[in-house]
Amino acid sequence: MAKDHEMIPVTDPSRKTSSSSAMSRKGAYAAASYMACAVLLVMFNKAALSSYHFPCANVITLFQMVCSCVLLYAMRYWDIISFSVGETQSISYNPATLVPHKALVHTIPLAVSYLLYMLVSMESIRGVNVPMYTTLRRTTVVFTMVVEYFLTGQRYSHPVVGSVGIIILGAFIAGARDLSFDSYGYTVVFISNICTAVYLASIATIGKSSGLNSFGLMWCNGIICGPILLIWTSISGDLETTMKFPNLFSPGFQAVMALSCIMAFLINYCVFWNTMLNSALTQTICGNLKV
Repeated sequence: MAKDHEMIPVTDPSRKTSSSSAMSRKGAYAAASYMACAVLLVMFNKAALSSYHFPCANVITLFQMVCSCVLLYAMRYWDIISFSVGETQSISYNPATLVPHKALVHTIPLAVSYLLYMLVSMESIRGVNVPMYTTLRRTTVVFTMVVEYFLTGQRYSHPVVGSVGIIILGAFIAGARDLSFDSYGYTVVFISNICTAVYLASIATIGKSSGLNSFGLMWCNGIICGPILLIWTSISGDLETTMKFPNLFSPGFQAVMALSCIMAFLINYCVFWNTMLNSALTQTICGNLKV
């Protein structure tokens, strides 16, 4: 039953070449889905951090991870999805055996890059206003091209490089009126760009060689990063601060947090889907187009 519901197999580069029309249609769906979820996620995160002045961005990330793991476990338990490509055998529903141990170890670098990407991205939203945030985030495409070159040797043609230059120039022209320099905010956003580039390039390399599909990669990220983030928020005092947050039980704040967690689950799936069907650069360009 799981395989009947599984929609996103790990992309095989040779297969992509032989069925480019079918893959490009799926890729278009993946890109559109990502852009819709991304816009909503930024707004909900911004509302929690700025409108409600919630001080713990890491706790939001932790909530999102926990919700994603719960949803994935429930769907896997009920055979709605599978975690591995071509999975047909019955497996025990012990969290330690939902994916092969070798595949779990193989995804550790991806999980680490994902954790850095989530934490720094969340902090970067707080540091600058939304127009300037979207402007600076468009430079991610350059970092992605550089990281892809060092990790996979991927080279792009001069027209592609020129197009990227036009995108960045247009972004800074569009955001020029909202330019309000904040050294800390700008630094965090650029670090976020680097983390995003490494994360997407890792999906394109590790993801396709792990034998896991998009849901399986999301599950590995959650069970590896979740405990680390829980320990970190406990040591840093973020959990204690959260319990003392005056709006913690406010219906409006809880609604924003719930929607943020749902959007985080959907956008994580769309990121894997889009990157594995297309490429890390395509995913980055989609991040620019959503603006």
